[in-house]
Amino acid sequence: MVVTFAVDGDTVYTAVDRKPKSSRDLKRLRNVAENPRVSMLADYYSDDWDRLWWVRADGRAAILHDPRQMAGPLRLLADRYWQYREAPPPGPVLAVTVERWSGWAAAARG
Repeated sequence: MVVTFAVDGDTVYTAVDRKPKSSRDLKRLRNVAENPRVSMLADYYSDDWDRLWWVRADGRAAILHDPRQMAGPLRLLADRYWQYREAPPPGPVLAVTVERWSGWAAAARG
C-alpha cells in the first residue's frame, strides 16, 4: 500500500486521510491491531539507474486516536504535504517506532 508519511527521528507517521474509502474499518488498521510489527519501504526510481535507492524501516506501529497525540504528527504531515494544510487528515495516525533502518543506493552521493 502506498502512503504519505513524515519522519521525526526514529518515528515514521502516516495518517488516514479524507480520500474516499469504502469503509472506516481499514485493513491496515486491523493488521496493526493484530500484529504491530511492520515494515515500511521508500524508494526512488529513475531511468538513470545510477540514481536508484531505497530505505526500509522495521519497527512497531501504534494507532493514535487521541487528538492531542495526533496533533504533532499531523503538523509534520502538513509541513510536508500542502494538501494536508488545506484538508487535515481526520486520522487516526499510525506511529511507527523504527527499531532497524536499512537501505541501498546504486551510487554514492557526492
